[in-house]
Parts: sequence; C-alpha cells; structure tokens
Amino acid sequence: MSDQVQSHRGGHFMDLTRRIAAVLGPTLTAVTGSEMVNLGIWQDVHPTVVYLNGLVFLIGGLVIATAHNHWRLDFSLLVTLSGWLLVIAGAFRMFFPTAQQLGPGFSTYILIAALFTLGIALTLFAFLRSEK
Repeated sequence: MSDQVQSHRGGHFMDLTRRIAAVLGPTLTAVTGSEMVNLGIWQDVHPTVVYLNGLVFLIGGLVIATAHNHWRLDFSLLVTLSGWLLVIAGAFRMFFPTAQQLGPGFSTYILIAALFTLGIALTLFAFLRSEK
C-alpha cells in the first residue's frame, strides 16, 4: 500500500495540507507583498523572464496538485485550488510570455490583495493549532 493511501486512511491528510500551507502561505504573502512594492518591474519585463516565471509556477502547481488533489469542502480545498491555479497561471505565462502584464490599477490591487489574504489564511491555518 502506498504511503499516500496509508496517510489518507490514517487520518494524516490534514498534516499534508498543513505542510503545504506552511510553505505556500508565507511564499504567497511574500510574493504579493513584494509585487505590490515593485509593481513597476513588470512594465518592461523581457518575455524570457515571464516564461521562466511561468515555468516556476507550473512546477510548483504540479507538485501541489499531484500531492494534494482532494476536492473536499474544508480548508484543504484552498490548497488544492491554489495548486491548480498555479498550474493554469504557469501554463498561461509560458504560452503567452509576450502578453501585456498587469500594471497599476484597481483590478491589479484587488487581485494582489486577494492573493495576499489567501497567503495569510494559509499561513494561519498552517501554524495555528486546531482545537481537537
């Protein structure tokens, strides 16, 4: 029996969810916070950088999506959706590296704020003890 099947049967799936959230949450918070401060760097970015950024997103998303592809209506769904969102965003950036990057604007700030909030939520879930 595989380790993954054993961990699911043993009730340790939330441990995996917490471990992924412990990496993804702070990373997402740092990335969105730094992008807010440095939003202008994407104005004149070379398509090669966009492509490589997409490759990193794709690989990270595939790691999460393959290790944590559970569609339950609980907190673990945020981790699964985050993985698949990274896969889609990464593939888009790889196939369309010359597409216009988001610049300063209301929709950009809303997107960054939403992703920052997701990062905070994942971080809190990962590091705060749940009541048992």
